[in-house]
Amino acid sequence: MSGEEEENAAELKIGDEFLKAKCLMNCEVAIILHHKYEQLQQTSDDPMNQVSQVFEKSLQYVKRFSRYKNPDAVRQVREYPSSLWKILSRYQLAEFELCVLGNLCPETVEEAIAMVPSIKTRGRAHDDEAIEKMLNDLSLIKKFE
Repeated sequence: MSGEEEENAAELKIGDEFLKAKCLMNCEVAIILHHKYEQLQQTSDDPMNQVSQVFEKSLQYVKRFSRYKNPDAVRQVREYPSSLWKILSRYQLAEFELCVLGNLCPETVEEAIAMVPSIKTRGRAHDDEAIEKMLNDLSLIKKFE
């Protein structure tokens, strides 16, 4: 992205480094941090000495705002042949857009467009029917909860 272009998430102008980066949903971060927390507890006589306040607050945050609580459902997001990522890839969404939709779980087309305006721009111009189908596909993973 040139220095003259302004970043704009609504148009998915977020810089190449972010477009190519691996994004994680809150539920995925929660699993990673929880696993690390358990490791720290096992390696110390006093586990609270090993866990910083920032770490603890980060863990609490992602647990609180995770839409998917069941670890098996979270794994389904990426791992299985019919994963959420694979299902939604037909809509040509950037990983950033997938994570926002997965984290916020909009229920209506209007909510989805308000949260991720780039789904209506960037040359894809999904119509409301396509976005509705996308939201229905997104809700599939909730069945595992």
